[in-house]
Amino acid sequence: MNVVFISPHFPEYYHNFCSRLKDRGVNVLGVGDCPYDMISDETKNSLTEYYYVGSLENYDEVYRACAYFSSHYGKIDWIESENEYWLELEATLRRDFNVTTGPQIQDMRCMKFKSAMKEVYKSAGLKVADYIKLDTLDEALEFTKKNGYPVIVKPDNGVGATHTYKLKDDEELKDFYNHKQDYIDYILEDFVPGDVVTFEGVTDKDKNILFSTSHFMDTSIMDTVNDASDIYFHSEPVEGKPIYEIGEKVVKAFDTRSRFFHFEFIKLSEDKPGLGRKGDLVPLEVNMRAPGAFIPDMMNYAYDVDTYTIWADMMIYNTCFYEIERKYYVGYVGRRLGIDYELSDAEVADKYREYIKIEADIPQVLAQAEGNHVFIFRAKTKAKLNEITKAIIAHKKKKAAPKKAVKKTVKAVAKKVEKVKEPVKEAVKEPVKKTVKAVAKKVEEVKEPVKTVVEETVKTVEKKKEPVKKTVKAVTKKVEETKEPVKAVVETKKEEVKAAVEDTVKVVEEKKEELKEVVKKSPRARKAVKKPRHKSKKR
Repeated sequence: MNVVFISPHFPEYYHNFCSRLKDRGVNVLGVGDCPYDMISDETKNSLTEYYYVGSLENYDEVYRACAYFSSHYGKIDWIESENEYWLELEATLRRDFNVTTGPQIQDMRCMKFKSAMKEVYKSAGLKVADYIKLDTLDEALEFTKKNGYPVIVKPDNGVGATHTYKLKDDEELKDFYNHKQDYIDYILEDFVPGDVVTFEGVTDKDKNILFSTSHFMDTSIMDTVNDASDIYFHSEPVEGKPIYEIGEKVVKAFDTRSRFFHFEFIKLSEDKPGLGRKGDLVPLEVNMRAPGAFIPDMMNYAYDVDTYTIWADMMIYNTCFYEIERKYYVGYVGRRLGIDYELSDAEVADKYREYIKIEADIPQVLAQAEGNHVFIFRAKTKAKLNEITKAIIAHKKKKAAPKKAVKKTVKAVAKKVEKVKEPVKEAVKEPVKKTVKAVAKKVEEVKEPVKTVVEETVKTVEKKKEPVKKTVKAVTKKVEETKEPVKAVVETKKEEVKAAVEDTVKVVEEKKEELKEVVKKSPRARKAVKKPRHKSKKR
């Protein structure tokens, strides 16, 4: 059997999928974008051959890698990655190399687009949250009038909780719409109150569930991504539980043949009209690949099995050889950098050494959703598991000083003040006195010079005052002396002007009469008065 595994080096623990196949005699042919010298020894040892490409986004390069493997090892039987990001790449390669195991490119829409998933859920008789595609702001506002707030907005085709937000009013919705990424197609969804519960496992070629389990998300992935807070969740039994019944329906509704699957549901925390009652499960989304965040390992620790082997046996033999029996509760805590915890990482490891199964640093590209430093632990009882979880996530708090200690401190300070009060008073008293005397002395020294300057200034003003008075009087006298002669001249001129005007009027009147007589005696003039000299022609 020839299996091409895309990106066997990332996430780091994915070499487990490859090694279980190789141990069973399968040719495991890795294609990755990390140079061979830089991949781990575990990954190198888990592969039959590794083909390095500059970028897994470059389809031509990946195609050539598969063509090389096909020419050297024969027909390719499986093409897998167990990574959400590469599902479409897998499906395209299956089409081009005629690989019939696994989903085809035409099946991708209902596996990648959340809007398409909802239609499949409905076909299986399951209720889903109301939603619309976020095309226009008016349609979005109309949706909120119908369904109310809060609402959830998220990419129709997205991985994890990236670009996913809870909006609480029109202002937040408008702000999101005006600043959203234009290259992403979003859906707007009615908010469903509750907690996320997962259902994951492995199916055979007839969609029979070979192995499954469930995990309860104690924190919201959306909130931990957006707020950079701690993330923690734990495993739950599925045997005889409602989640197995509804999970089985989803397995049958989607193309889950020979797959590792990971489904998410919301367990209602209150009654939701149109969806169900408190405790009911509402489908959220499906993922046709292994769950991330070390969940395959958590499945191992809960049942004392090897999930990677179950997956490999499914591909080779279409069966599971384990007796499935749940034995432990398993917990996951992802800590964040920059938070001051009650216990350091080393103290946690030392205190809970017998319970901890994995402690690891998470690559930055995955840390947003998984945390920066992870502890995975198991216990026989849920109570013990909760105790360990609380201890790992406990943050340091600033301790308030006890009342008695505060009172003692206040009294001690008051006593100190009283002791230094008099010495300080005396120490300050003398310098202040000296300063006051020095200032008074300076005032006295400048007092007389200032007084002299003021008196001299007043005398100068008085001296200037008399000449100004004399000038004003002389001007006034001149005005009075010229007042009467000017008045007499004006009166004389007034009479002369009046007489000249009257003479002019008399002359005009005389000329006027002469003109009248001349006009009367002229026949030509009379004719001109009667009618115009020229006539206009009638048209």
